[in-house]
Amino acid sequence: MKLLLRALVSPFRSTASARRSRIAALVRACVIASMLPFAALPLAQAQTMPPGAKQPSDFPRAKLTAGMYVIDAAVAASDADREQGLMYRTKLAPNEGMLFVFNENAVHCFWMKNTLIPLSIAFIRADGTITDIDEMQAETENNHCPRNNGVYALEMSKGWFAAKGIKPGMQIKGLPRAQ
Repeated sequence: MKLLLRALVSPFRSTASARRSRIAALVRACVIASMLPFAALPLAQAQTMPPGAKQPSDFPRAKLTAGMYVIDAAVAASDADREQGLMYRTKLAPNEGMLFVFNENAVHCFWMKNTLIPLSIAFIRADGTITDIDEMQAETENNHCPRNNGVYALEMSKGWFAAKGIKPGMQIKGLPRAQ
């Protein structure tokens, strides 16, 4: 901005090189000023969904309960939806998460590649019982696997389960039927 002001208030000189110099300073100042709104954004917010990625509003929703808490869960029940999960998302609402529904009772592992926000994950049996809860850091490729078989996994903002007192052995209600 100082360059812009200096270029605007400097006395006009008659030489062509002085005019070119003022014009160059104006161009630089405009380029810098145009970048300021993006400089304040974290990298995660500057990224956009890649072509072909499903928008958050396009996932089916389920209303789940964990104790007295109501959860608004996007449901990922197809291979493509489970593969994308919460990738590319920059935020979740306070009681929003994603429920992964699997077709088989097995150990289903997760990682956080292209997932921009840290998450907590609860692994759940077909009867709704939480077997394991794990904390996951954003944009890592560490495997997060439960110790027990299950057909569901529920991802929430990091620390959500601990903050609500939700532990293994407790029930999640309202789960859609696994295929």
